[in-house]
Amino acid sequence: MKPILFLTFATLSLSCNNQTDQSMNQPTNQDPAYNPEARLAEMGIQLAEASSPVATYVNAVRTGNLLFLSGKGPQKDDGTFITGKVGADLSVEQGYEAARLTGISLLEVLKAELGNLNRVKRVVKVLGMVNGTPDFGNQPEVINGFSDLMVAVFGDRGKHARSAVGMGSLPRNIAVEIEMIVEVE
Repeated sequence: MKPILFLTFATLSLSCNNQTDQSMNQPTNQDPAYNPEARLAEMGIQLAEASSPVATYVNAVRTGNLLFLSGKGPQKDDGTFITGKVGADLSVEQGYEAARLTGISLLEVLKAELGNLNRVKRVVKVLGMVNGTPDFGNQPEVINGFSDLMVAVFGDRGKHARSAVGMGSLPRNIAVEIEMIVEVE
């Protein structure tokens, strides 16, 4: 009797864990009003293919229901980056736009990883780094470009814990680098 029960349980467990790739990309149990992809379209934002890492790392690592995204910078449509120090070369407003562009780059990674942004349950934690002059102290206003975008796209699910810090320099002199942790289905 025990071997039959075990075999039945094992078969049920395997069949419950066997999902197709297509069903893994579809959100489950979602509020019908929640549609980040539609919000992006309304805002006129079209996501491009996520850029590849420039060194020995990956764009994202998933553990359980958390997705850890590597830092990205403000990449423009032509492939170049917004560079320079905020407070010297760039204004707070230009830094805000750099953070917003960085948010779009991270959304591209999310889309590539998940297949459907509706699978985002919550933006959990953000680290925003600003390449600023030594006396620059408006890092939160700069990183608001990213945070405002996340709330516009995901609604309350886009509200997150955040650190906004100044850096003496960032790779290739980019103006902003942002990494984030996202809870996913």
